[in-house]
Amino acid sequence: MLIFLSRELTFLATPKTGTTAVEMALKPVAEIVFSRNRKHLTAQRYRKRVLPFLQDTFSASPEPLAVMRDPVAQIRSWYRYRSQPRLDGRKLSTKGLTFEQFVLEVLSDAPPPRAQVGSQFSFLTSGQGALLVQHLFAYENQPAFRDFLEDRLDREIALKPKNVSPDLPAPLSTAVEAQLRAARAKEFALYDRLMAADGYLHTPQE
Repeated sequence: MLIFLSRELTFLATPKTGTTAVEMALKPVAEIVFSRNRKHLTAQRYRKRVLPFLQDTFSASPEPLAVMRDPVAQIRSWYRYRSQPRLDGRKLSTKGLTFEQFVLEVLSDAPPPRAQVGSQFSFLTSGQGALLVQHLFAYENQPAFRDFLEDRLDREIALKPKNVSPDLPAPLSTAVEAQLRAARAKEFALYDRLMAADGYLHTPQE
């Protein structure tokens, strides 16, 4: 998470949406940086814990900004990321597992560590399902996201790919994708709403 007090903006790092590239490009100009295991602070925790601190300490209410990715592609990115050789023999490794098997593990009642990937919907919303991000961009619409950042931060921005996952085959059958869509209907609905808005949802926060 990156906080730009002077620009009244907070970048919330939704996992597997290119956040490392954003962090590397913008960390030098952020007034406050949450990194490592605090990097992926959810929108709800930001609103409940961090925002009140910023308001009390700096009289600032930075607007939350985040990126959302196609739900299937985001889970596929988790699968590929955890296939890296450095994870061989560890509980997080997906080596020897097909993507379809991985998705079924994600959907199971008790996912093993390698399939515990959270959800973008939970990351971006309140416990009641309200969107807590004022500026939400689709990962698939990078130009609009970059243009917004350049305009808001008043600087040219080059986002270079970082932390790229191995490019291994990861097909998914229609039947298992249907199970995923049914189990995560709210996440797919939010993504469809985002894409219907040309990849940018502006939702003013109270």
